[in-house]
Amino acid sequence: MSNATSPSPLKALSDEGVSIWLDDLSRKRIESGSLAESVATGHVVGVTTNPSIFQAAIGSGEGYEEQLADLAVRKVTVDEAVRMMTTADVRAAADILRPVYDATGGRDGRVSIEVDPRLAHETEATIAEAKQLFWLVDRPNVMIKIPATLAGLPAITEVIGLGISVNVTLIFSLDRYKAVMDAYLAGLEKAHERGIDLSTIHSVASFFVSRVDSEIDKRLDKVGTDAAKSLKGKAALANARLAYEAYEQVFAAERAAKLEAAGAHKQRPLWASTGVKDPSYKDTLYVDELVAPGTVNTMPEGTLKATADHGDIHGDAVTGTYEASRAELAAVEQQGISYDEVVQQLEDEGVAKFAVAWNDLLATVTDRLQGGEAK
Repeated sequence: MSNATSPSPLKALSDEGVSIWLDDLSRKRIESGSLAESVATGHVVGVTTNPSIFQAAIGSGEGYEEQLADLAVRKVTVDEAVRMMTTADVRAAADILRPVYDATGGRDGRVSIEVDPRLAHETEATIAEAKQLFWLVDRPNVMIKIPATLAGLPAITEVIGLGISVNVTLIFSLDRYKAVMDAYLAGLEKAHERGIDLSTIHSVASFFVSRVDSEIDKRLDKVGTDAAKSLKGKAALANARLAYEAYEQVFAAERAAKLEAAGAHKQRPLWASTGVKDPSYKDTLYVDELVAPGTVNTMPEGTLKATADHGDIHGDAVTGTYEASRAELAAVEQQGISYDEVVQQLEDEGVAKFAVAWNDLLATVTDRLQGGEAK
């Protein structure tokens, strides 16, 4: 716990240029005042959601009873019911965050909502869904989440090109992250050609962290040597730090500079999946060790509370680590673990997990619409 004379860890994190976003949302959190309290006193300046979060929230049934009853009377489809509930939550959260949005010129105060994860490999359907979600939420501080699949990349370009702010999700590899930044810049160029004010467009690129360690650590354990085990817990940080290096390089180059001169903003790296999965690691590892200016860290509630209590914010923990990070990833490869294979597996699993959560949510809502109880 920090002493009385030093800033709280969350304030220290904010002071280092890291935007703290909460990776959770529910009707209960909105109506109880919990979200407003986190914004007012907990340095939270944004909210992210995903299909798993909505499945947990709506699956509980708490706070959704009246809306579910109304939707059942109207005999809406289950897909429409789910979208009515999720967009209502995002709209309400966006209203709570609106003062932050206004105060930061649109940089923060953002609430993200994801396109249907079953569309992850369909470009045109993703574009159509993104436009529909933007219209449904009807708040300037919404961000539409689009997965960084190969089909998602042209969708990112088109949606940004329409002037809609985007949170690109499920990024695991450095090569894919570079393609995401390229898709963003191409979208800004489209928007500029269409006469859209570039200063109104914001974007974050959600680079996933803990899942990289979970998969690579498992493979290092299988190798079983002391040399392999000594590399556990290093790959995720190295991967994220090299992503930040790529961000610095892309947005210092002429193409981005030209767009910034026309009013555009950098697409900020967002550290996602920052809850620590291995109990032998410090529970604030992916916060303490990924401090860098101009980033976002979206935390589940447990990580947010842990950081507030005992986070160790010791300044920029990323700049200057690039050679060591390259060496650590190379050492993992030398153990016979393919980086390319791991990151592709993680992307495939990420898309699949969100699709499963969405299907579970549809099943639960179907049951509720037919008069059953939440499962």
